[in-house]
Amino acid sequence: LSVINLINFVLKMSWYSFYDTWGLSAFEGVYKSEAEFIEDLKNMWFGLYSRLNGAMDSSGFEHIFAGEIKGGKVSGFHNWIQFYLLEKRGALNYYSHSFDGPWSDYPDVLGLQFHWDGYYKQVGSAVIGSSPEFDFALYSLCYIARPGKYCYLSLGGKQLIIQTYTWENSFYGDGKKYIGSAYPVSM
Repeated sequence: LSVINLINFVLKMSWYSFYDTWGLSAFEGVYKSEAEFIEDLKNMWFGLYSRLNGAMDSSGFEHIFAGEIKGGKVSGFHNWIQFYLLEKRGALNYYSHSFDGPWSDYPDVLGLQFHWDGYYKQVGSAVIGSSPEFDFALYSLCYIARPGKYCYLSLGGKQLIIQTYTWENSFYGDGKKYIGSAYPVSM
């Protein structure tokens, strides 16, 4: 998947157009144009920052979709496709789940425990069975509307909570914060 394809998908979701047309307040005063919205998506997701030792080697996209090894442990890693591909290659050993969402089919939410490349993830969660585009759109919506907070949604008539975090140690633009993390809350 390319960055442009992900951003185009988000635009097809028509968030900017929907809110602009109906005058709803979720994005009121946040974006003046679609171009500003696109530029902000690129920066918040793909702008580099340092999580450890000053190296500019992390981004919200990498942290959430690919996962990182930082300080001797697995950090981020909230994407089921990455999980599946690494497990298939033998680079990931799934132990168990600590939470199974209320849905009887997919997408669903699982809280997971696993070893990846010799590093343990005690608790991680992901939306299982969704596309990366869906996750990107969902996390973007929640981050823009409720940065650093719980974002309450309904998926198939059941409650879904997405936790977002801002990266507080560096900024882009006029003091905007990068996405630090976003994932489904497993209760």
